[in-house]
Amino acid sequence: MKTLSIGMAIAAAWLLAGCVSTGTPQSQAQPKLAAKYNVQLGVAYMQQGRLDLALKKLQRALKQDPNLAEAHTAIALVYEKRGDIGLADQHYRRALDIAPHDPKTLNAYGVFLCRHNKVDQSEKYFLAAAANPDYDTPEAAYTNAGVCLLKIGKQTRAEADFRQALKAQPDYPDALWQLARLSFDEGKHLRARAFLQRFMAHNRQPHAEVLWLAARNERALGDQDQARKFAGELIAKFPRSAEARLARKMTGNGG
Repeated sequence: MKTLSIGMAIAAAWLLAGCVSTGTPQSQAQPKLAAKYNVQLGVAYMQQGRLDLALKKLQRALKQDPNLAEAHTAIALVYEKRGDIGLADQHYRRALDIAPHDPKTLNAYGVFLCRHNKVDQSEKYFLAAAANPDYDTPEAAYTNAGVCLLKIGKQTRAEADFRQALKAQPDYPDALWQLARLSFDEGKHLRARAFLQRFMAHNRQPHAEVLWLAARNERALGDQDQARKFAGELIAKFPRSAEARLARKMTGNGG
């Protein structure tokens, strides 16, 4: 689910304050606007880690508009963060009862199910989200599906989902990274190199994990110069990382 910024919440507050009748009685229109405003505030508080305040705002939103799907999705996230998994599941399901084809809610529920090891259930929600032509980031849902499948060792199906993500967005970094890792683990080092090159072309500041994989992959391919180059970059940029300690061992620069 895309969250809403504090700035957007302030804009919504301004809109609510200026609400006038435009054909709908104000007494009916205001609660729905107030509910949306409280959802935005609740999400902002959640982003700040202020879960008690977030919960109060979202509970108020649901009193104002019990059929606001985004309020159910947001409060589900809060309940999950608080460890109330049963309540979280109830609100995700209610959101989908109200808006069964909403791709953001489908993807969010898929993430929730995956986090709680319900992989087979999660996949259908990810794929339903990705298949919705109105979803602006289907590559994210496909990648989520693949990552979740890897949790239960379904590499072939995961790879298919990552490749679907790249069909939707050819330079999507998360899918490129997952395919690079998967290729390396399967001993397909030329393929891993290609995915890493594509990933680095769009990520000029690769993290330690990326550089360490690149160093190991080049060593597996027999290119020791490139392996040392990646290892050296890793040590220089992330000297305190666990990967840098391993790279020092690779290059003989101490443990």
